[in-house]
Amino acid sequence: MLGHARRLRQRHWRERSKAERVELTTVVMWYVTPWLLALVWTLQPVVLGVRHAPVPLVLGALLLMTSALQCADANRLTRPTLDRYLGRRELPGRALWGSWALLVVALALALTLTVLNGAEAVAVKFSVAFALIPPGLVYGMVTPVRVYLRRAGALTVLITAVFGLARPDGTGILGTFLVTAFGTLFPLAACRCGAWTLAVLWEAERGRETEARLAVAEERLRFGRDLHDVLGRNLSVISLKSELAVQLARRGRPEAVEQMIEVQRIAQESQREVREVVRGYREADLGVELAGAQGVLTAAGIVCEIRDETAELPAPVQSALGWVVREAATNVLRHGDAQRCSVAVRVREGRAVLTVENDGAGALPGGGEGVGGSGVGGSGLAGLRERLAAVGGALEAGPVTGNRFRLLAEVPLRRPVPSADERTVKVEEVAP
Repeated sequence: MLGHARRLRQRHWRERSKAERVELTTVVMWYVTPWLLALVWTLQPVVLGVRHAPVPLVLGALLLMTSALQCADANRLTRPTLDRYLGRRELPGRALWGSWALLVVALALALTLTVLNGAEAVAVKFSVAFALIPPGLVYGMVTPVRVYLRRAGALTVLITAVFGLARPDGTGILGTFLVTAFGTLFPLAACRCGAWTLAVLWEAERGRETEARLAVAEERLRFGRDLHDVLGRNLSVISLKSELAVQLARRGRPEAVEQMIEVQRIAQESQREVREVVRGYREADLGVELAGAQGVLTAAGIVCEIRDETAELPAPVQSALGWVVREAATNVLRHGDAQRCSVAVRVREGRAVLTVENDGAGALPGGGEGVGGSGVGGSGLAGLRERLAAVGGALEAGPVTGNRFRLLAEVPLRRPVPSADERTVKVEEVAP
């Protein structure tokens, strides 16, 4: 049973973004609230306050049934009204008619108990207050605040007047007014504030997505400008010299060969410059990646501790370890449920050692293992190993005690000199 619950949590909770988690918890709270209030404000007062006579008992039972139907109706409309408030879809015009009908029935039953003196005054007042809450929870999300307050005030005065006429009592009328006012204002404070918070949260989420897309677009533009600067002039020269060589060749001039040799030289130079641009585009700086990982994880509410005890590392080593830090931090955010993450870079016995460890370890969607429960699974792990292997390094990743996950990357600061047999094999591979 516990294993099944854990799998459900991983499938339905860990796969959600933080905004989706906040929305889910808010909606669940809205689902539970009417039932808890019905238990405290309707069930207990009615059971204890209704007089033991046939008609009051029947009216009390009907009032309890109506309260249960109101709770179920509020649960049914919670998600549609929230989606309407967030602008996801429209709400049918007659969606709330059932809520208003149940409200009228509940108030009529409470009024009948008051007229027949079939229940204690306190029980009736609590029943009236609760009858207003379920429809108010959904109505507060589909109407402007000013309109809601105006109509809630009018309804409060009307209910107070009607129940005051049914049982004239100064203290009782004041009590009816207070509980009715509370019953109309509480749903607005509960649902509207929560819906507004969700709207702001989703707006911020969309802002972060837009910012990420703009950053990617800006990087593509920068890369495009660099390629244009490198290739634009050289391609123009190649085009002109090729045309000149064609003309010279048609005239039988020997200078055509020299022009084609120059075209070949410029093309080779362009290839070299393009490789340099791509190499610079793909390299990652370790210091920048460490600072970026700490900033991103801290902003996500994860306590991140960075320990960098290294001196100046060679550029290839920094690039390889920088990619490890970037990939691990990304996957801690994407898949894990971490609260703390530590990143340490040290130099031990001629080797640069990077350790990334976080809590909240678990299985990735699809069953594969990852880095940090969050980790780098599948092609991400293979890609990191390829990058580290290019500089003679190695990568280890696996769970440790305490529901933690550890990634360990080691790179030698001096690459080992190949043996004579290895050099012979490489020479034979290169030789024509």
